[in-house]
Amino acid sequence: MPKFVSIEEAVKLIPDGACVMFGGFMGCGNAHRFIDALSKSGVKELTMICNDASMPGGPMGEEYYGVAKLVHNKQIKKLIATHVGLNPEVATQSMVDGTLEVILVPQGSLAEMIRAGGAGLGGVLTPAGVGTIVEDNPLCLGKQNINGRDYLLMAPVHADFAVIAGAKIDKAGNVWYRGNTSNFNLVMATAADTVIAEAEEIVEVGEIEPENVRTYGVFVDYVVEGGKYNG
Repeated sequence: MPKFVSIEEAVKLIPDGACVMFGGFMGCGNAHRFIDALSKSGVKELTMICNDASMPGGPMGEEYYGVAKLVHNKQIKKLIATHVGLNPEVATQSMVDGTLEVILVPQGSLAEMIRAGGAGLGGVLTPAGVGTIVEDNPLCLGKQNINGRDYLLMAPVHADFAVIAGAKIDKAGNVWYRGNTSNFNLVMATAADTVIAEAEEIVEVGEIEPENVRTYGVFVDYVVEGGKYNG
């Protein structure tokens, strides 16, 4: 059974230098309350694994939407992501200031690399990136030819922490996501030593229909209540 703690208590679990996965896609599906608290915590030199670096502005006019807060505060030392074009601060910090290391991976590859990390697999064979700069990526373990076709062997990805967000989480830690907010949250919940889940609403066991559970409580270590996100 997961422990139910305050956001402040959960933030204290993450030390300087930790490797943290954040579910979400351009901020959709980010654990917004947790990330806001983490941005004010002073924790630094994090390795962040996320689909992207979100955006400087959010849909409700807020500054630094989701994980963009952490980038803006220069709390991130290394970013492993699939695209960063909508957050110009990533380019500034990586190419001008030299304070941020960025490793870009094809989106489908990253999802499967995280899935492999959660399943204990040795890597992912994919044709994505063959003949491109992906072959020089530090997460690329080499190239193999199978039945006359080249594939890249991409490393499994695992983290110290995964921070996910669900619309409803029951008291056994089972998670239901609203629509496409499930995105990277699903695979990340399986591929970290400690999983922190932020709930818009905490409900009793049985209030989420079994067939609607997307992340099982066995994967969740801590639950925090964030409430509905209103910017």
